[in-house]
Amino acid sequence: MTVGGRIYLKKDNSGLELVKAFAKIPTANIADTMGRSCAMHPRIKLFSSPHGTVWAGIALTVKSRGGDNLLIHAALDMAREGDVIVVSNEGGVDNRSLMGEIMFTYAAYKKLNGLVLDGPIRDVKSAKEIPLPIYATGSTPGGPYKEGPGEINVPISCGGISVNPGDIVVMDDDGVIIIPLKDASAVLAAAQKLQETDEAKVVAAGNGTAKREWVAKAIETKKIEIIDDYY
Repeated sequence: MTVGGRIYLKKDNSGLELVKAFAKIPTANIADTMGRSCAMHPRIKLFSSPHGTVWAGIALTVKSRGGDNLLIHAALDMAREGDVIVVSNEGGVDNRSLMGEIMFTYAAYKKLNGLVLDGPIRDVKSAKEIPLPIYATGSTPGGPYKEGPGEINVPISCGGISVNPGDIVVMDDDGVIIIPLKDASAVLAAAQKLQETDEAKVVAAGNGTAKREWVAKAIETKKIEIIDDYY
């Protein structure tokens, strides 16, 4: 077995039964139930115009050499409906694009649930017309190499977050979060409960009935000085 040049054909897809439920909850609400430590770096932004407001799927991970997309092509060929291809790209190498119009179109044909790349893309105008979420760090006309090495369905880091094959990926306009598969059921229950209270808080904020006493209490507890004068 050659470490650095491996493709694992299998991953745990048991999280598929939870994906539809997660796709009804904003990423912010989910993140708040996970210690606010599951969100990818904001350098990874949405470039397409998918239908809906929240999207979710199962992580198919790719560890690619910076600026090389050979293993990403292999992942596209083996990906199944509902997968989200998540690419490490050696921590965000940004001088060569990893994907373009042809690969976007193929991913949509295969009914993937998303593409998350810790690197740039090209053919941005075409990306805006693709009906699945495409996240990347930016754009450049410079193309990738197709030499390898790389690995598929191994643990990676993308956007500063650890991602294991089979983890649940949730995406919206705010960004991308990762839910470890073994924690998914508990996170879902907590996020659904939080969403109910959060919606009530939004209503209260809009009609002036929000309970804001906690702010003054926190200011007092933190011993922040209040000065009734000019600076």
